[in-house]
Amino acid sequence: MPGPRGKQRTTKKPKQRTTSQGASGGAISFEPLIEDIDGAEEWNAVARILCDYLELPDLTRRSGLKKVYNNFDVIYKRIDDVYVANVGNVKITGGIVAIYTKMCADSILRNLLFEKGLLAKIMPLIQQDASRHLALRALTTVTHHGGGDIRKEICLQTPVLIKILQDHPDDLQSAELAISTLAHAVGAAINEAQKPPEKYIKALKVPTLLPLIIQFISKPGAGLQLLHHALELLAHTTFHCWQACRACPAMIEFLAASLRSSDLSIRCSTLGALLRLNGISSEPDQRFNDPNKLIAAVQRGFPDHLSDASMDYGPTLCDSTLTLRSVADYQKAMMQTAQDRDLYKLGLTLAELITRNEFSVGEGGFQVMNERTGKPEFMDVGLPFKMWTDALPLAANAIRAKGRAQEVDLADMIDMKFFIVRARIPEATALAKKSIQRNPKLPYFYYVMTLGIDVEEGLRCAKKGLKCKNVTRFVRFGLMHRAVEIAGNLGVCRIQESREGDRKWEEGIAFLTSAFEDAKTYVAEAPPDARHMKNVLYWYICLAIAIKGPEMSTNLSELQAALAKLKIADDFSNFFGTKPPKTQLRLTQETILKYYTPGVQKWNSVVSRFDSAVAEEEHIISPGRGEDQLVAWLEDLRFENGDQEPQPEKCSHSKITTNTVELYRCSWCGNPSAVLRKCSGCEKARYCDGSCQKSAWPEHKGVCKS
Repeated sequence: MPGPRGKQRTTKKPKQRTTSQGASGGAISFEPLIEDIDGAEEWNAVARILCDYLELPDLTRRSGLKKVYNNFDVIYKRIDDVYVANVGNVKITGGIVAIYTKMCADSILRNLLFEKGLLAKIMPLIQQDASRHLALRALTTVTHHGGGDIRKEICLQTPVLIKILQDHPDDLQSAELAISTLAHAVGAAINEAQKPPEKYIKALKVPTLLPLIIQFISKPGAGLQLLHHALELLAHTTFHCWQACRACPAMIEFLAASLRSSDLSIRCSTLGALLRLNGISSEPDQRFNDPNKLIAAVQRGFPDHLSDASMDYGPTLCDSTLTLRSVADYQKAMMQTAQDRDLYKLGLTLAELITRNEFSVGEGGFQVMNERTGKPEFMDVGLPFKMWTDALPLAANAIRAKGRAQEVDLADMIDMKFFIVRARIPEATALAKKSIQRNPKLPYFYYVMTLGIDVEEGLRCAKKGLKCKNVTRFVRFGLMHRAVEIAGNLGVCRIQESREGDRKWEEGIAFLTSAFEDAKTYVAEAPPDARHMKNVLYWYICLAIAIKGPEMSTNLSELQAALAKLKIADDFSNFFGTKPPKTQLRLTQETILKYYTPGVQKWNSVVSRFDSAVAEEEHIISPGRGEDQLVAWLEDLRFENGDQEPQPEKCSHSKITTNTVELYRCSWCGNPSAVLRKCSGCEKARYCDGSCQKSAWPEHKGVCKS
């Protein structure tokens, strides 16, 4: 194994450093130091000799690191003088790099050392066999403790690390350290929404890097740390380097196969990576339906299999039927208004249409044929509006003018719909929030709140709205769709951002479970031609695989019914003249379905190493006694009373349990949250707020201790 080697000798206290110069004023002789270091066989011994020689404080204690900080310039010059004078001695330079690495446990010292050029001292050591592991260990330690700027700087050294992987294909220790370093550094450099500076993308050499990572993952001796960091590194590249990732099918197969891991964190990281893989190349979702296309399609007649699906569900309850009926009623109401000028009556009709169907209120106007041009033109019929949607605020005001308190909610609903049609969502949600304070029992207000930018508030409102009585089918399924979409995104993000046992991790599980439950209900109960059926099925497929993990069959036979429903939903969309857009979710579920089975066949033995209880013992790479002692020294940091500071926990296998989920779900509406309030009586029930607690009390008081 690479590392310092010298002749066998007994350990003795190193000769003390002298500051006196020779008679001729020449430089200090380092021969006594070199002699002591030559006798040291292990890097930690070299570092200790140098610490004694340089009279450094105890670096294993916080007080020692504080002393270094308080006298940094003097201590750094003392160390650097020895480094410069012995720059050709790999054992001395390596030992000094080990000392600097030890100091990097303190973030302030780490930043000061990097300002002094620590990276330039580490990189040359990587090229030499004797110091390669030491230097890579230093990079791994620094990136583990390092801030964003330092990690980005290390990311620019990716070409050097790639060459190490290429030149030493059988050195799994070097591979583990290099891949660990890259996982931390690359994440800081490119794992953000905005496109990173080109210098980072160029340095990564992704088309070269990805096959190398896959090569080391497939080696039988690859340990858990290598596998975990390799998965993390691959996940970082999928967003901004998606084209290179798509050109590496083996990588996508590995990601798909990782969805069978017993570790929920791994499954969610993989799902997140696959979502990002399809982010930039995706198309926006369909926002509007063209009623003219729908009318033309219905007049042509439904294909037999779509007609059968409609009949099985109930043709009068299907979205297409409700849309056509609503559009006809909307046009009729406008024509009636042109005759009777009754904006109040129009308002009452609009309020009913708004909760019946998403596209019941659309743009239009009174038209007349221009005899000269032969083209239709909008005409003035003496109403205070020409375009039909301009009538909405006028109709709302007409309702308010009547002064009937029970109809104020209807006026607010119409104003909200006007804001939505005009894409003025912040105004719509502001009005909805105010309206909920007045009447918390009207479901449409909650539906509008789900459209806002505050996704956690949107999810809370979706769950509250679903508990309301007298909710229309459109509003109910609209709330359910938003609940699936928001909770699914939040769940994947929470689990990727946290560790098992953390509050955010537990909350993430609750989000995923909530999204999956609502997706199952939507898929089972919504019309087969519902506009959001495709999106909810995408989530259902992805969440089923992510939540169930190894419980799924390798051919995903459990999803056949869902895939059949998706085929029907696609056929409805195509029949109505709208090709299903290639949204991020659609592309993600297509990617999973394409690569899952071949990926499992190819990578199952590797993924099983994530899950084996003995894998950590059998497949961990032993760095050798000398390097093992160096690792122990680098990680040795104690409180002033001598107690060891806690080290980060190792990964473990995560399963979703009922207790975990219920602790983070509102006992009334089921909203997942980490900031629920306990019932003061039984201290078991949990609620979003006083409103949920009050609504739940008639049922809860029978079981509450109080």
